[in-house]
Amino acid sequence: MDKVLLEKRGEVAYVTINRPERMNACDGETYDTLADIWSQVRDDAELRVGILTGTGERAFCAGSDIRADSFGEADRIPGGALFPVMNAMNKPIIAAINGHCNGGGLEQALACDIRVAAEHAQFGLGEVLLGVLPGGGGTQRLPRLIPLGRALEMLYTGARIDASEALRLGLVDHVVPAPQLLEKCASIAAAICRGAPLAVERIRAAALQGLDGSLADGLVLERDQMTFLRTTKDATEGAQAFAEKRPPRWQGC
Repeated sequence: MDKVLLEKRGEVAYVTINRPERMNACDGETYDTLADIWSQVRDDAELRVGILTGTGERAFCAGSDIRADSFGEADRIPGGALFPVMNAMNKPIIAAINGHCNGGGLEQALACDIRVAAEHAQFGLGEVLLGVLPGGGGTQRLPRLIPLGRALEMLYTGARIDASEALRLGLVDHVVPAPQLLEKCASIAAAICRGAPLAVERIRAAALQGLDGSLADGLVLERDQMTFLRTTKDATEGAQAFAEKRPPRWQGC
């Protein structure tokens, strides 16, 4: 059985962690396969958006598989191949969080652009209870996303929170009944795909890269991206389509 599934539906890639018997916990092979698949999605010009989820109704991803032989190896950080690939993505990823989202699973969700959770989802970073720390960006992304005190409490204690609390804190962007989860993610993906491909790519770059610098630096970055986009065929097409009251025909150039 494949540990990760990839399904292409038009411009959207559905990536599913497929280890329901382990609550979709990731061993080294699963992390490596996810890295390969996200690289394929990144390089596929026909794909615009990715949706990441887990098989079944119990778990999005319960984290790293602590029973795997490679978990205790000092020279191997769980997810070491995956997170650099996710960090370098040029396309939006939506997390469809369909249950437990813990440890390396929450770190994968944090590496996504938009997070949608089922009402029964739970979230936590419990690495401290194993004597380690979140090594896939958890100590860096969580405090940037939710209030610092609550982030540190989750990191220090390994405590979990439910979907309603995650929504209140801003850890997730939408909470929906479980049967509506993929439908909600698909609707967001469809809305993204209505925009120009290069514009989405450059908006993503400007917004995320701008977080690492000052407002002044971010405004320069934004101006540079706008200057580039105004030279593209899609910018001309967008203006013409608006004037002619028709859907634009994007070329991605």
